[in-house]
Amino acid sequence: MADKIQMTTPLVEMDGDEMTRIIWKMIKDILITPYVDLKTDYYDLGLVHRNETNDQVTVDSAEATKKYGVAVKCATITPNAQRMTEYDLKEMWKSPNGTIRAILDGTVFRAPIIVKGITPLLPTWTKPITIARHAYGDVYKNTEMQVEQGSKCELVCTDKDGKETRSLIYDFKDSSGVIQGLHNKDNSIRSFAKACFNFALDTKQDLWFATKDTISKKYDHRFKDIFAEIYENEYKAKFEAAGIEYFYTLIDDAVARVVRSNGGYIWACKNYDGDVMSDMVATAFGSLGMMTSVLVSPDGVYEYEAAHGTVTRHYYKHLKGEETSTNSVATIFAWSGALKKRGELDGNKALSEYAEKLEKATVQTIEEGVMTGDLYVLSHLENKKKVNT
Repeated sequence: MADKIQMTTPLVEMDGDEMTRIIWKMIKDILITPYVDLKTDYYDLGLVHRNETNDQVTVDSAEATKKYGVAVKCATITPNAQRMTEYDLKEMWKSPNGTIRAILDGTVFRAPIIVKGITPLLPTWTKPITIARHAYGDVYKNTEMQVEQGSKCELVCTDKDGKETRSLIYDFKDSSGVIQGLHNKDNSIRSFAKACFNFALDTKQDLWFATKDTISKKYDHRFKDIFAEIYENEYKAKFEAAGIEYFYTLIDDAVARVVRSNGGYIWACKNYDGDVMSDMVATAFGSLGMMTSVLVSPDGVYEYEAAHGTVTRHYYKHLKGEETSTNSVATIFAWSGALKKRGELDGNKALSEYAEKLEKATVQTIEEGVMTGDLYVLSHLENKKKVNT
């Protein structure tokens, strides 16, 4: 074996849960450490260890990512009531992804890996569609109430001098109901816009952005205005030089255009829209096991992961000693993406080239007919063969 590829700066490595944790170790043992002298700053984000550290390990891993600039993350469990009992948890710990996103102030970019033999449900989609999801505020940080009939609900804002401004939401004279208060922050919207513009320049793709500013004349309009202002002042000339365009439209028009398009662009969405649309796009392209995800902060910190969960059902089969056929592609691409970026930032050409080759080999394997069960049912290749994990 030739000398291993050296690394100058470590990757932040965030280990995870269940079946993806099993795959994580296999990827390192089979595909990485024989070729790369792997240096990582390791954090165990498995639910057991998060519980032992009162979730401090998640915060530490995000802080390390700020320090080193590139991280790779395995899928993790976000606990529900059933997990509380199963893992004997001290409390229902928050989503690690949510915690990391908040600390890095990042935007999540999700893109499908396209392979021959699997036609998207929309056959015109010949190029990937990358969803950029704003990861702050909206319904994910809302305050909501159930309201009794006869109540009057107002938005109240008290300024720094104690002066109040009030605006009626609704007078519930005729019925009980529900209300919710949403917020966002200009600095978070600015970070989102810059991350999107930078990512478009990085990947040489057009950027689309859509909200519902005709209905939401202050909230959604604020997003539209901030994007427009940053584009005009900081990115217009760069976009023109790169031969790419920035395009704003209403969310319903964007959906219609996306469905009719060939793909090949970045679609920036507010938090909730991005949550919904990324699953729609992933499903239409074929498999969540083929979706990459990278969190990019405005100051150029990158965290790579697969866009799917911990594949619990397969994990229980695995524990019983039964054979599984779990798709490892998105997790392999999380590693290759992180190693490629690390190589690029360090001027380590050998590392970046290795990561490119790993991706090509993965795609080639599937295109030659060797694939896991989820892809086997989708593929129209003649010589396809279903293999185990």
